[in-house]
Formats: sequence, C-alpha cells, structure tokens
Amino acid sequence: MIRIGPYLLDNILSLAPMAGVTDLPFRLLCRRLGAGYVVSEMVHSDPRLRGTRKSLLRRNHEGEAAPVAVQIAGGDPAWLADAAAYNCEHGAQIIDVNMGCPAKKVCNRAAGSALLSDEALVARILRSVVNAVPVPVTLKIRTGPSPDQRNGVRIARMAEDEGIAALAVHGRTRADRFNGHAEYATIRRICEAVSIPVFANGDICTPQEARHVLNTTGADGLMIGRGAQGNPWIFRQVLHYLETGRILAPPRPDEVHRVLIEHLRGLHTFYGEHQGVRVARKHFGWYLKQRPGGQELRNQLVRVRAGDEQIELIDAYFGAQAQRAA
Repeated sequence: MIRIGPYLLDNILSLAPMAGVTDLPFRLLCRRLGAGYVVSEMVHSDPRLRGTRKSLLRRNHEGEAAPVAVQIAGGDPAWLADAAAYNCEHGAQIIDVNMGCPAKKVCNRAAGSALLSDEALVARILRSVVNAVPVPVTLKIRTGPSPDQRNGVRIARMAEDEGIAALAVHGRTRADRFNGHAEYATIRRICEAVSIPVFANGDICTPQEARHVLNTTGADGLMIGRGAQGNPWIFRQVLHYLETGRILAPPRPDEVHRVLIEHLRGLHTFYGEHQGVRVARKHFGWYLKQRPGGQELRNQLVRVRAGDEQIELIDAYFGAQAQRAA
C-alpha cells in the first residue's frame, strides 16, 4: 500500500490529472470503479484567475472521498505557495505541483514540464510550496526536458530533499509530448534513487501493460491517464489482474450503458446542461470508439444540443444492440 503523509491509499492505482478530462464527475466515477487515488485538473496559480468559472469548477470537490488532491500549475514560487495555501483553505488535503504537462500554452508560460530545464527554479518552487502548507505536497514530472537531457533522477532527489511526499513520473520528456512510446528505464533509476513513493505513468492501457510497467520500473504505484478515457473500468481490471493473474471479463453492454448515462447526467448537472452537453462530446468518442456503429452514433451525438436528446440517442443505441444480441 502507499502512504502520502497521513493518508493510506485504497490501492496502488491513481487516475492521472488531465486538464479538460478529470473533472469532478469523472473522478467520482473512477474512484467508484477502482481507482485508489485521484487528482484534480490543474488549477493555475495566478490569483487573478481564482474567480473564473473554470477555476471555481476545478475547485469543486463535493462528495469526493479523502484525500482530496489539488494540482496547481505555474512558474512563480510565491504565486504557487499562495495558491497552495488558498486551495488548502478550500478543502485540499494534498497539493500536487505540475511539472509534467507538455502543452504549449502551459509551457509557454514557463510552467508545467518547461520548469524541468531550470533546476534551481524547481528547488525554489518546491521549497516555497512545502513551507506554505500543513498538508503533504506531491510532484508530477516527466523524465526531463528532452531525450538528451533526462534529468529526472536529479529532480527526484531534489524533490525528496525539499520535503515532497510522493512523486509521479511520466516516461517521456517534455520534447516527446505524447509521441512514440514511454520509456521506463529512467523511472526505474528514479525509484532506485529515492525513498518516497513513486507512481509510474505513461502508456498503461491494459492490465498486462500495468504489470509490465510495475515489473520494469519497481514503482510503488501506477498512474493511469489516457488509458482511462472512455474506459473507467480499467482500474478494476488492472487490480484483478495484479491480484489474481487472470483477465477480468470486459463490462457487459448493459453496464457500459448504465455507466455512460451516469457519467452523462453527472456532466449535465455539474456544468449545467448547455456546457455539459458540449463537454460530453469528447467522452462519447472515447466510450464508443471500439463499439459497433459507435462512430455513427457519435456523429449524431455531437450535433444535438439538449441533454435529453443525448440520453435518448444512447438509450436507443444500446436498446437496439440488446435486441440484436437477443
């Protein structure tokens, strides 16, 4: 089991924070289906953005089980320290610092994985945040700025020295973005170099890949991101495989139907119908990608503007599938 500060996690699987994906409805769903730990979408440290609708939604943790973990992003040590304290005052029980996002709009602000190029600044940020809050602080990184500058081991040692309670490492560099395949040798060296818990992240989409990454890296836990998009069942599937060595049967169509409707209604309620309908569109593509006739249904769903219409189309699709199976 993994302990972060005073919190003993339910299991070794974590949902990776992903902007625009891991909102409250999706985090609640993944926890229910087996994730032992989840982290919020990143909240920018700029205090001028705290009152925006996006920031308010990202700080909503209603109904979320402990520990409530909030990821903060930015490049200014003082702003990040202030953001950490502010989020603790509003319910955060763990603060996660984002130094892993490769998105240009984040890196162009000297934040996310762009910070890995300035190790002195990394140290100042971590020291400032750890000293600003009474809760555990964790860190998400990549293996370095580029393949010829993999400084992940030095960053990890620095993080441990500055009081970071746990580390998540994506097996790509900033320059790699999401191209090619994740490499796990650097993660293994990081695990060997520090005594704090390490989550390995990157290209974990099946139970077999999960076992391979654990064996290859020696990590304490796994952080699953894109593998959970449209497949929140991956957490229970991985847990079952790690515990028994057997592959769990995929969810039956009636369960997929039920979970998809639950997710959809959650989005409509959380964002309001107008925005919820729009946010749901990206999820439809993931849920329906491998299902027969899924692309045709998705093409219909992206054109409707009412929540009830989305639900009716999904109900009709799964009803027709059940009739064909019968």
